[in-house]
Amino acid sequence: MMNVTAAVRARHSTRAFLPKPVPMDLLRDALTLAAHAPSGGNLQPWRIHVLSDDALARFRAHMHQRFAQPEPDVVEYDVYPPQLFEPYRTQRFRCGEMLYAALAIERGDKPARLGQFAKNYDFFGAPTGLFCFVDRRLGPPQWSDLGMYLQTLMLLLEERGIATCAQEAWSTYGPTVQKFLNAPAELMLFCGMAIGYADEAAPVNGWRTERATLDEFAVFHSR
Repeated sequence: MMNVTAAVRARHSTRAFLPKPVPMDLLRDALTLAAHAPSGGNLQPWRIHVLSDDALARFRAHMHQRFAQPEPDVVEYDVYPPQLFEPYRTQRFRCGEMLYAALAIERGDKPARLGQFAKNYDFFGAPTGLFCFVDRRLGPPQWSDLGMYLQTLMLLLEERGIATCAQEAWSTYGPTVQKFLNAPAELMLFCGMAIGYADEAAPVNGWRTERATLDEFAVFHSR
């Protein structure tokens, strides 16, 4: 079994999955252990819904019908600031550039780029989909708790040979997802997550994002 360092180095956003199902007892165990993640005041604000098998098939069919409707959902938060600034703008641009290069999709091929992005809403073909909600009355500190829970979960799954992709793209269909799952009205969809076994032969899984050096983001004070 890999250690934490190996799991951190191995984890990446997987965007192509095998049809092999994820054992539900394995997933339940990881979801339970992940709740040991830090949480300010022990609020434990994460609210999780998991879809697989027939439920996931019904959800995919529901989303297919939803895409045919022109009316957009109410978007409750911006994944990125409307006017993204440096150095974050360049880092996001490079991420997209490397993704589409791995797929041999040209910069000007807008239909192909949109087609790849649309795969978010199929969980990239993963056999299991997860949604993470938070009570809309809570604030940014609790949102950070969600991130710690989700990262802990992804590392635990990586340790067990299960690949993941956290997906804030689902925030654009929050009300649709909430209604399908019959989630309480006070909950807001934060993100989704694709979960399954990685298709290692898929080109989209063969690249890795660039990371800033320590000196670019850390300052050490000693006196």
